[in-house]
Amino acid sequence: MTFSLGARAISAGYRLAAFDHTGSTNAEAISRARDGERGPMWFVTSEQTAGRGRRNRSWIAPRGNLASSVLEAIDVSPAVAATLGFAAGLALEAALQRVSVEASLRSAGSDSMRFSLKWPNDVLAGRQKLAGILLEAEAAPDGRLAVVVGIGTNVVAAPEGTPTPATSLAALGVNIGAEELFTTLSDAWAEYRGVWDDGRGFGEIRRLWLERATGLGQAVAVRTGGSTVEGTFDTIDEAGCMIIKTSAGKRVSISAGDVYFGSAASAGAA
Repeated sequence: MTFSLGARAISAGYRLAAFDHTGSTNAEAISRARDGERGPMWFVTSEQTAGRGRRNRSWIAPRGNLASSVLEAIDVSPAVAATLGFAAGLALEAALQRVSVEASLRSAGSDSMRFSLKWPNDVLAGRQKLAGILLEAEAAPDGRLAVVVGIGTNVVAAPEGTPTPATSLAALGVNIGAEELFTTLSDAWAEYRGVWDDGRGFGEIRRLWLERATGLGQAVAVRTGGSTVEGTFDTIDEAGCMIIKTSAGKRVSISAGDVYFGSAASAGAA
């Protein structure tokens, strides 16, 4: 089976560059943007050898996993562009729901098949990480931002020794290929990219994201640089920042950090 766009993505004008293997789909997309490509265009492979996650952590996709990046040229500020990551989370969660119907029925409501969104950019299955999202952006000569949204999904294998335990679709009993997942994802992306609407629809994206959020109302610890903020995960604000309510009743806004929930919050704060 080869990679192909879904009907909705094609109708929305997306194009596709598929690779047998590549170092990084994000790097490929950024390179094309520097050469004048403005998209909308997907870059996809089932074997990525030099990918990166947040904070320059390695994100390797062994043969059979899905590494995908979408390039969009958008006339918005960097702060608004950053909220596109929440639309990406919703798109991936929707795609995962659509391809895992049979496995979900077999699991009879098992927590391991409950997909949720972990701030700022992970998709979980139960309490395990299934996918990650990375946004990068550069100013284009025409004044717009060339925004690349990288989405990596563990289809057949998951890394070991990660801060959050990881899983794969195969381990969950979802027996599909990276190609099938990508087709579904490309359509879901076109849908939620439309809802986001260059940031004008972030209010709706925020509402939908919070409905699927991991740890809302629970104890949380967030490491930011050399400090840690502890409290309760209250909400995300209109800029996509995590709002933590501390034991003293103070509301603290967090724009980035490593997040630990529940019993893991104590370990994260240690």
